[in-house]
Amino acid sequence: MAESSQQGKLDRNWQELLQELRVAQTGVQILTGFLLTLPFTPRFEDLEESRHAVYAAVLCCAVAATFLLMTPVALHRALFHRHARPWLVEAAHQSSRWGLGTLALANVGAVWLILDVVATGWVAGLVAGLIVLFVLVAWVLVPAREVKMD
Repeated sequence: MAESSQQGKLDRNWQELLQELRVAQTGVQILTGFLLTLPFTPRFEDLEESRHAVYAAVLCCAVAATFLLMTPVALHRALFHRHARPWLVEAAHQSSRWGLGTLALANVGAVWLILDVVATGWVAGLVAGLIVLFVLVAWVLVPAREVKMD
């Protein structure tokens, strides 16, 4: 009976993770698609070399996030019917965490790059810093506080 209960818990965890990934994948796909089109716009060539480097770093983060968030699906396909659900759930959990972190970096970098071009450097830095602060509070501090309260 305990094994059946453990299997049910793994199945629920897997389903919850897949549902969360559906939400995250939409965001990362939109961001990555947007970033992939930027070099083909006329204004891109006018950017300073340093902004091209920032763009390249942001693009790499977005692509890494895309692959990290797709990894659970690839792992599931590779391990289908091989009774590896405990390992699969843990590996997918870790891949998703790294994917979300990388996606946060890509979003912060994209906002900084865009605001640095359309506004000023200090506005870009301020807004990017506020986004980092929000992510740290909402994604790290609030959950850590909640765990301590249980």
